[in-house]
Amino acid sequence: MGLWRIVLFVSIGLTAIGIGSLYNKLTYVPPLPKLESTWWGPGQPHNVDKSIRPFRINISQEVLDDLNTRLQHVKLTPPLEGIGFQYGFNTDYLKKVVDFWRTKYNWREREAYLNSFPQFKTQVDGLDIHFLHVKPKQVPPSTRVLPLLLLHGWPGSVREFYEIIPLLTTPREGVNFVFEVVVPSLPGYGFSEGASKPGLGAVQVAVVFKDLMARLGFDKFYLQGGDWGGIIGANMATLFQEKVLGFHSNFCNTNPPLYYIKLLLGSFWPTLIVDEKHVDKTYPLSTHFSFLVEESGYFHIQATKPDTIGNIPTKVPTACVWFPNEIRYYPEYFLREKYHNLLQNSHMKQGGHFAALEEPKLLAEDIFSAIKLMLDQKKT
Repeated sequence: MGLWRIVLFVSIGLTAIGIGSLYNKLTYVPPLPKLESTWWGPGQPHNVDKSIRPFRINISQEVLDDLNTRLQHVKLTPPLEGIGFQYGFNTDYLKKVVDFWRTKYNWREREAYLNSFPQFKTQVDGLDIHFLHVKPKQVPPSTRVLPLLLLHGWPGSVREFYEIIPLLTTPREGVNFVFEVVVPSLPGYGFSEGASKPGLGAVQVAVVFKDLMARLGFDKFYLQGGDWGGIIGANMATLFQEKVLGFHSNFCNTNPPLYYIKLLLGSFWPTLIVDEKHVDKTYPLSTHFSFLVEESGYFHIQATKPDTIGNIPTKVPTACVWFPNEIRYYPEYFLREKYHNLLQNSHMKQGGHFAALEEPKLLAEDIFSAIKLMLDQKKT
């Protein structure tokens, strides 16, 4: 009998050790890595012109004529019968789009519009980075000018922010601050040079844009982003907490320890995880996971290549805003595991994933509201 007791106690002890070890592994938060600036341009690092150069979009007529010729000779495979967009872009509709590009789209008019904000280029970490830099005008003496970095996502561009830029850079009555905005094209997007070496991911782009802001003279700054801009922004707010004064995102992303286990357990009692009025944004899991698997590459990336930086919490003042047609929703319960200083978590009644383009006024209002909370917190 004594032997069996020993075996039982040893088994219980080993089981407890195993459970504890597994829990520690699942809840392990890695130390904050120190990432240095990296050369992403061609060849070996070398001296380059680091000046900030004015830039204007000026596409030659030769390029436009070549595009028009190629569009004339586009050959499209007919779509499946009775099918819309279930298997990709419908080629019958694509014919109308191509015809519009070829016969109705006025590039010179669009080019003038895209040049309506000051644009520049500068070499950062071996890449020629394109960006808008818009300063407010007629600022009252009592109004502070705050640097704000705006980050777009995929498949977007700086164009997403053209409607919101005037709203952010125009002084408001009763508001004692306004923004000076910097809007870069992500590396490889628009007029920014793409990397010549593998490995330039969202974490590494965070370093590039930190270096860009330093080049412009901003040692500390505020930050806003959606889609991949939100992911890059979260990395910046995690890696460079001494430089990011505040982070606002319309795509707050997090993947805390035990996330999927807690999410699954919440299926039995959803209000333990999410406020009752937002339960339908998370549950039933089958509905939301089916959508993510079918429509979203983010789900595949998170499932197969978890972001270790995303597991590291940040104390940077943070604000999240959710629009009803967003592709994914994270309950505040999980957001607070990542963003330890979450000051605002807003829910809009209209709009979608590309908030700056779809609802610039609503997004601008939320940014002003969030930054005010951040400034007030700093006073206390």
